[in-house]
Formats: sequence, structure tokens, C-alpha cells
Amino acid sequence: MPLSVARKREIIQANARSANDSGSPEVQIALLSARIEQLTSHLGSHAKDHHSRRGLLKLVGQRRRLLDYLHSRDFARYKGLIEKLGIRR
Repeated sequence: MPLSVARKREIIQANARSANDSGSPEVQIALLSARIEQLTSHLGSHAKDHHSRRGLLKLVGQRRRLLDYLHSRDFARYKGLIEKLGIRR
């Protein structure tokens, strides 16, 4: 189940670097984190849903690559984002 339009808009506004920003690494990571949280709760009640588990693993890998990119480009932005989203490394 995808994120609702209102929830996605709220996440984008909270993490955007400028008014029209919707594609910066911070926004992409925040959107992936919300989707990962949603799938994690889904798998808590549907433990045998292996298709969703595979999708979750793909999302986690994609978020990891974006975090590595941000870490190599601007460590201060990386550090601020992981603290804001509560992502542990």
C-alpha cells in the first residue's frame, strides 16, 4: 500500500531544502524511511508475506545507497538527517 498523497506532501515539506525541492537526497531518504516503517508494521501482522519482505529489503538497500551518497558529499547534512529521522548507523 503506497503512502497517501497528504502524508507524502507532509514528508516532502518537512525535509525539503527549498520551496520546490522534491528530489534531494534528504527528501528521498525521508520518503523511503516512511515506506520502510509502513512495510515493517505490515510484516509484523503478515509474517508470511515474502513478496513484501523482498520489496522491503530493496527499499532498505536503496536508502542505504542514498545515505552513503549523502555521507560522501556532505557529512553535516548526513548527520543532521539521520538524527532527524532517527536512523541508526
